[in-house]
Amino acid sequence: MEMGFVHLSAIIVAIFQVLLSVSYPLGEYVMGGSHKVLPKKLRILSILNAIILFFISLIFLTHTNVLTTFHFLPTNILVCVITLYLGLNTVINLLSQSKKERFIMTPLSFIAFLLCLFVFLSTLKP
Repeated sequence: MEMGFVHLSAIIVAIFQVLLSVSYPLGEYVMGGSHKVLPKKLRILSILNAIILFFISLIFLTHTNVLTTFHFLPTNILVCVITLYLGLNTVINLLSQSKKERFIMTPLSFIAFLLCLFVFLSTLKP
């Protein structure tokens, strides 16, 4: 279940980032919330974020053996890095000047962090 939520949340946020990159007026939920429609440089960053999020989804599917195509990836290390990133991202979202970002993205990031941590700890070999 944890892996499913991590995978699904990465895909949903990736789609959200794609929407931001094509000028949907959702910018108040990201990057400090200072733009309703992101300027061109931030739209490029959003598409890069979407690519990274799709890769994160792929990593978790591989890490939990749902996919075996990318077995060569060092998923233990990558899952650890992603988990640490989500912990940091939660703190950054909490400090955002945007109320929308604080109230929507912070809990989502925190839940994803906890679930990633659970997946990481549960797949460690003693």
